[in-house]
Amino acid sequence: MSSHATVQAQVSDPRLVEARRGEIVRAAVKLFSEQGYYSTTIQSIAREAGISVGLVYQYFREKDDLLFLSLKNVLETYEREIPQSLEGIAHPLERLRIAIRTYCRVVDRLREATVLTYRSTKSLRPERRRYIMEGETRTNRLLEGCLRECVRQGFMHRVNGSLLVYQYVHFAHAWALKNWAFRRRYSLEEYVREGLKLLVDPFLTAKGRRVRR
Repeated sequence: MSSHATVQAQVSDPRLVEARRGEIVRAAVKLFSEQGYYSTTIQSIAREAGISVGLVYQYFREKDDLLFLSLKNVLETYEREIPQSLEGIAHPLERLRIAIRTYCRVVDRLREATVLTYRSTKSLRPERRRYIMEGETRTNRLLEGCLRECVRQGFMHRVNGSLLVYQYVHFAHAWALKNWAFRRRYSLEEYVREGLKLLVDPFLTAKGRRVRR
């Protein structure tokens, strides 16, 4: 892993680092979301986490580390959970629907951090910003691979895969960005079901429409 993708800690125990960083990152995401990145201080993050400022600096050298790790965690969760959800699933249409559903479930679980990716990615150092963009591209490829297989096997019409995948991504992110509006009308599962009707079903071939969901 390149150096700019690594966040250094003074503590050597990896289990302790993971546990303590999780607490600090959760506090940071909450405050970044409420106050904005630039208005949030290490002191306020320490107060929110219930620890000393000195302890924060044992796990993070600077505020940029906290923002970077917050966003990196979102991408790594996509990259971990989407493939896991597809294990043992053979049919390409089912794989596509499950991949989109899993993406949305991750967004739901990490709503504040998802919104943060829109608001604050530009605040990262350039090399870290590029790393986050590359991570987004890798995640998109997971969805695009499912989509292309549906097309290859004749279940969906030929489409611009890159553009359609970004529609899937924007749909998932909208659950976080406009959650205040959508949650009044839909549960997450209802939202996903309606989204699949809009973003998958119109592109099905006759063969694809015959597949039982």
